[in-house]
Amino acid sequence: LKRRFPPNLYKKNQKPGKLRGRHFVYDLVEDTTITKKPNLEVVLTAFVEGIGSKGDVVSLKPNVAYNKLLLPGLAVYKTPETVAKYATEKDEKEVEVHSSAYAQRTVNKLESLILAVVMNKDHAWTIEPWHIKASLRKAGYYVPESAITLPETPITGPDLLKQNKEFYCTVTINNLEKARVRCRIHHWSTEPSERLPYVFEHWKLDAEPLFGSDAADSRKSTEPQKSKD
Repeated sequence: LKRRFPPNLYKKNQKPGKLRGRHFVYDLVEDTTITKKPNLEVVLTAFVEGIGSKGDVVSLKPNVAYNKLLLPGLAVYKTPETVAKYATEKDEKEVEVHSSAYAQRTVNKLESLILAVVMNKDHAWTIEPWHIKASLRKAGYYVPESAITLPETPITGPDLLKQNKEFYCTVTINNLEKARVRCRIHHWSTEPSERLPYVFEHWKLDAEPLFGSDAADSRKSTEPQKSKD
């Protein structure tokens, strides 16, 4: 704030003049309660998913840095001493290695997904990496074919006995992390009269494993996300 009518000056060693009512009229210069606060720089003491690795200096909003990093002990305030300390420790080999701050988050997303693999009902096919790539792209994930590993046993069709059965494929992220993606086969025909009945929210229904070795993994899976058909 600033006074609209500044008070009169007074001589040195003399008593200031009495303030009048007009001297208590103020103009707003800046509202500091709504001014955006600058980011807070902290040094990570451990790997934090989506933020960084041990020893990284990150700049975050004050409430995020305080509540999610400083209070749990995952970071310390940035000072020359802490930067030097954790930069030295960063050079040491860590037990858990991550290719990037977001790699584990990507693994978690892919492993919580049930991927609909739509195959032709009228023509012969064998599932190849590009089929999985196209299905992942429809679900919002862009994965190169070289990062997709299919089961050793070829999956061929059309075969209505394989309809809605599950199998696993492996997606490799940055040549390091691996995510096992649950896939379900769905047959589709370009002829409307030949199409199978529509199943509402098929990803919420239980499904049999295509291969017996996947049965245990299927039981351990958590509630999945929806994927686009």
